[in-house]
Amino acid sequence: MTKSAKPKYRRILLKLSGEALGGEAGLGINPEAVLSMAEQIGEVRKLGVEVVIVIGGGNIFRGLAGSERGIERATGDYMGMLATVINSLALQDALEKDGVATRVQTAITMWQVAEPFIRRRAVRHLEKGRVVIFGAGTGNPYFSTDTAAALRANEMGAEVILKATKVDGIYDKDPKKHPKAKRFTQITYLDALQKQLKVMDSTAFSLCMDNKMPIIVFDLFKAHNLRRVVLGEKVGTLVTG
Repeated sequence: MTKSAKPKYRRILLKLSGEALGGEAGLGINPEAVLSMAEQIGEVRKLGVEVVIVIGGGNIFRGLAGSERGIERATGDYMGMLATVINSLALQDALEKDGVATRVQTAITMWQVAEPFIRRRAVRHLEKGRVVIFGAGTGNPYFSTDTAAALRANEMGAEVILKATKVDGIYDKDPKKHPKAKRFTQITYLDALQKQLKVMDSTAFSLCMDNKMPIIVFDLFKAHNLRRVVLGEKVGTLVTG
């Protein structure tokens, strides 16, 4: 990892789960976990890579889980979208404390808290060297933050979606339950669908497949892994055509 190392990508979309902000427990907001994420994102910014981020809200509230407990599905999904904005603000705070200029844009208008999502404005932020975090998913119920990530990646002209997880790639079985599970270094969209590997939900995955948007699933909890992925090292699993 020399200073002269050239990044493979010019613009990336980083998809973070809400649980990742909750640390080991995956609940609430763990300041150490958020700070660690901010440091990894800062490393990538120093390479000159433009970064857009989509965050989930599962550490605070998950709409689908709420609907299973009697909350109307659309209402639950809106509650989940608001949870993603809380996470976006927490990550923005950590990034700016680390010296990384950051803007939050939301799909649900809340002027006092963040900018509304305006594609051209988001592009301008990137050109000025700022990280842009997209909160509130797509702004619509029945769509996951995975779908929001696929949508924003295509809108923003990102070259790849980096899906951060707690495992080091995609396996044929759950590696926590099956010690002999096989990890894929690369897999096609069709193979992932046929093997029913849960990379993303079907809507998000179809959007990536139709627009030939590559996805890299990797472990964010390993130090410097995001930097390694951006530099083109063989980290995690690449999903491509």
